[in-house]
Amino acid sequence: MNTSNITNYKPKDFAELLGVSVKTLQRWDRDGILKANRTPTNRRYYTYDQYLQFKGIQTENDIRDTVIYARVSTRNQKDDLQNQVAFLKQFCNAKGIIVNNETLSPNEELVQDIISILHVFSCRLYGFRKYKNQIKEDEEIAKELQNGNKPNAGTNTKDK
Repeated sequence: MNTSNITNYKPKDFAELLGVSVKTLQRWDRDGILKANRTPTNRRYYTYDQYLQFKGIQTENDIRDTVIYARVSTRNQKDDLQNQVAFLKQFCNAKGIIVNNETLSPNEELVQDIISILHVFSCRLYGFRKYKNQIKEDEEIAKELQNGNKPNAGTNTKDK
């Protein structure tokens, strides 16, 4: 049977293509496993898209997007990030998933820039919290120096 130009299949041909019996196709249609299309005279027929769906192959009109995501903890691991992205792209290609690097519109670029700026400043804010106690100590030392006292708070003075 030549399947290159056929888009609709009779149940007998479709059963042969899948390697099942016509009775199995009829049962699958009743059970909703593989619904058959119907002609105006109520006869069953199947399409090539149904064959692809049964075999688990994505069709052109499948509009779902697949996202790959990779991240690392620090900037020092940038090489690891590139390795992760390369591995994920290779994995997707092996599974038949096409990875597109789409260009962003100016509005999308602006949104990403604003988000990255917010991220940088929030990181700085959390970084300043780390030095909060040290800043308090420095203020206390500055007050003591203004009053003419020697600072005591955590300073190591060595006699020379």
